[in-house]
Amino acid sequence: MTDTGPISRRAQRRAKARRRRRRNAGIGVSVVLLAAVATGWAVYGRGGSPADAAARQATGPAPAATHGAAAKPSAKAPAEPKGTVTLAFAGDVHFTERTANRLGVDPALGPMAATLSAADFAMVNLETAITTRGTPQPKKYHFRTTPAALGALQRSGIDAVTMANNHAVDYGAQGLTDSLAAQASSPIPVVGIGADEAAAYRPYVTTINGVRLAVVAASQVQDYTNQNFRAGPDSPGIASALDRTRLLQAVRDAKKQADVIVVYLHWGTEGQSCPGPEQKSIAADLSAAGATAVVGTHAHVMLGSGMLGPTYVAYGFGNFLWYGSSPYPHSDQTGVTTLTVTHGKVAKAVFTPALVDGNGVPRPQTGAAGSSITDRYAQLRGCTGLATAPH
Repeated sequence: MTDTGPISRRAQRRAKARRRRRRNAGIGVSVVLLAAVATGWAVYGRGGSPADAAARQATGPAPAATHGAAAKPSAKAPAEPKGTVTLAFAGDVHFTERTANRLGVDPALGPMAATLSAADFAMVNLETAITTRGTPQPKKYHFRTTPAALGALQRSGIDAVTMANNHAVDYGAQGLTDSLAAQASSPIPVVGIGADEAAAYRPYVTTINGVRLAVVAASQVQDYTNQNFRAGPDSPGIASALDRTRLLQAVRDAKKQADVIVVYLHWGTEGQSCPGPEQKSIAADLSAAGATAVVGTHAHVMLGSGMLGPTYVAYGFGNFLWYGSSPYPHSDQTGVTTLTVTHGKVAKAVFTPALVDGNGVPRPQTGAAGSSITDRYAQLRGCTGLATAPH
């Protein structure tokens, strides 16, 4: 997937800049405005809680349209020196059961949208099929949403999503057809899934602040989806990290086009907060192939992160916008990781802690609560073999 689509990447970046300006202009009056509407319908007019209303004010109003020609705002002043880019990542996102109503809330990701919007590029894993049709496949859990989810994520500051995961084809071939149609009309790039193998492994490539960025996605989870709906030479499906040779070739090909290579994987074992040997092995291979960052999710809990030589590795971001409860300790702890990459090297990694609330929405944590999550996340590095990332 190249730097094209219903809205150009330049227009999306400019829209982000507008949201930042609106946010900065509104900080001084946000308390007054919230007090004025706290008892009125305005707070709940689009659903959600007062915290969601505050987040809407912070990130600014949703764009008037997500298709067609965009308005022509003033040129964006780079937030960093040329050659530097900031990349934000978070974990699994659903719009089903207790989070289904988030499609009617802006920003759908709640207050953490401010952290995601502040980065030059932000990405999550969309853990669902995009369909209203199809047949539930012979597996325990089934997730689906509508194409509106892609616009909702864009309005939360997300610039791309991966669908290379074990729930992208929960509703079979017909559901997959609908997901691919949603991908084709999406206001943001959808990677890791495609009409054939070439499309599924194809990187999304764009230029930000003079930095050529490429994003590749794949699933390493050995499950029904990877067995039955892996993209082939002439068949649709997800990109599979189980075909390591094919994934490594995709990364090497991306390296020929870009300065910074991000690989977003679905990997790990549910409930386990230490990476398995298969994760460590593929991380090492991807680093050798030229990946700047290897990140991912799946386990429903956070795993450690750090440096593997020149490559930043995050073994698990955990749940983010989450449909229900998980039976694992600390599964409600989450956050956003923001990398600063300068001249192709990771210069800084910042973790912003959050906690998934009773409605499935990640809420920022500060003070002692935030420190507790951040400290625990740092301790998880102990079983990864990774070095501390610059901060």
